[in-house]
Formats: sequence, C-alpha cells, structure tokens
Amino acid sequence: MQPEISKETIRGHTTTIVLNILNQGDSYGYAIAKTIKQLSHAAYDINEATLYTVFRRLEKNGDIASYWGSETQGGRRKYYQITPQGQATLDHNIQEWNFAKHVIDDLILGRIDADV
Repeated sequence: MQPEISKETIRGHTTTIVLNILNQGDSYGYAIAKTIKQLSHAAYDINEATLYTVFRRLEKNGDIASYWGSETQGGRRKYYQITPQGQATLDHNIQEWNFAKHVIDDLILGRIDADV
C-alpha cells in the first residue's frame, strides 16, 4: 500500500504550488487542478474551494492577475497569470522550502551523536 500525503502537509504550500504552475504559463482553475494532480502523480487532488481561495489571496496580494479568455473554445474562462511580485514570492518560498526541507530531514531522520 502506497503512503498518502495528508492535506495538512500540503496546506502551507498551496500558494507556492499555484505560483510554480503559473510561472510556467497562464492558466485557469480546472487546468491548474489537473496539473496539480498530474505533478503529484495523483497523490494529491486539490478541491475547487481551496484553489479559488488561493487565487483570491494571491490576487489580493498582487502575486497574480486575472483576465477573461476568449469564448472561442466554449465558455468564457478566467485566466490567471503570475506578476513580477509573484515571481519574487515564488523564489522566496522556494528558498524557504529548501531550507525547511533540510531542517525537517535532520529532525526526523537525524541520529543523536553519542559524544554530545
């Protein structure tokens, strides 16, 4: 049986996940949810309410901007794009994540040296 990732583990990182996806190109809600599932190898499925809460927070903070797409492919979709501030936030969050990852690895996997 494959271990599952808890929503609690992901919760603090949804902003960074969405910014990473938008840093690769403008997109809309459903496509971003699909991308998250794909990138996680189906280990994580973000719910729509959580995703749109993240969009509102990021837009309010100036990290993303939204615009309406054309109706050429069916219904009109609201697209999101990362702003320069959002790119700076993404870079900062990635640096924090890399630091935290090492600290958590040490705390969870580290062995106490008998000489200490």
